[in-house]
Amino acid sequence: MTDTAPLASIAADLSGGRTSGLRFLDEEGTLAIILDVTGLAAEERTPLEEKLRAGLLARPGVSQVRVAMTAEKKALTIIAVGSGKGGVGKSTLAANLAVALHRLGVKAGLVDADIYGPSQPRLMDSEGVKPESRGSKLVPVPNAYGVPMLSTGQIAAPGQAIAWRGPMAGKALEQLVDASWGDIDTLVVDLPPGTGDVQLTMIQKHKPAGAVIVSTPQDLALMDATRAISLFEQADVPIIGLVENMAGYACPHCGEVSDPFGSGGAEAAAKVMNIDFLGRVPLSMGIRLASDGGVPPAAGTDPTGEPFHAIAAKVAEWLGARKQGK
Repeated sequence: MTDTAPLASIAADLSGGRTSGLRFLDEEGTLAIILDVTGLAAEERTPLEEKLRAGLLARPGVSQVRVAMTAEKKALTIIAVGSGKGGVGKSTLAANLAVALHRLGVKAGLVDADIYGPSQPRLMDSEGVKPESRGSKLVPVPNAYGVPMLSTGQIAAPGQAIAWRGPMAGKALEQLVDASWGDIDTLVVDLPPGTGDVQLTMIQKHKPAGAVIVSTPQDLALMDATRAISLFEQADVPIIGLVENMAGYACPHCGEVSDPFGSGGAEAAAKVMNIDFLGRVPLSMGIRLASDGGVPPAAGTDPTGEPFHAIAAKVAEWLGARKQGK
């Protein structure tokens, strides 16, 4: 029987060190080998398998190659984006945070866990695009911004009311998170407002690594944001920081800045609660128009994207420190 050591070395070179368990199954030259595809997207696996098989079949004594692909289940780092109440720009922040993290080199995906009011398909220009399935798992929908995503808004018919009770919403969340994410290692999860069933399911079954809380500067919104922070703290989910949205409006005609929702409230609240303040996002017509048009400001070079990039840089720094155990 042919010595397998040279074949093992060739297989390692062809696969980038992803092979093991090479052995002959019979005297006819049937070769069995294990290929580790952990972290590879589906479209990367088949070419690698074909390259490996072709390279080994070209060696003397090999008549057939059987490749068994294996993959370790990768633990995803989940960043929950929450708010105490609706209408504070949480979904816009989540979409732009994911896009900005991607531009910083983070392998980021996006889950629209706002089960009853999904808006990410509009924000990420993927309305009407249905996710495919691979076995029992959904395959995230790609987009022009490099951030694959899943949302109930891609499953239900446009405009259809999603009238699900709590357990159904929890199952929907599990299906979105437990999807076939390929090489994605960080999920930005856009939670519903408040502290309800979806948040509890997320904490119990897919505990976030950390949470970003979004609020407007006004006192009422900050009161509700405090409740959201309290929920995560009780569940031992670290608060990455607080974002103040709709912070100031510059008149497009005269340039004068006004503060219809107040100013500085979120930063002051973060200081009182001893959590990090991640930054402000202004009340901007440019952000609103781009978002309605399915173009996240963080995806371009327009100044409207700058606040999101600054916030993402701080979140990326937090992720880096977490990986280093700091």
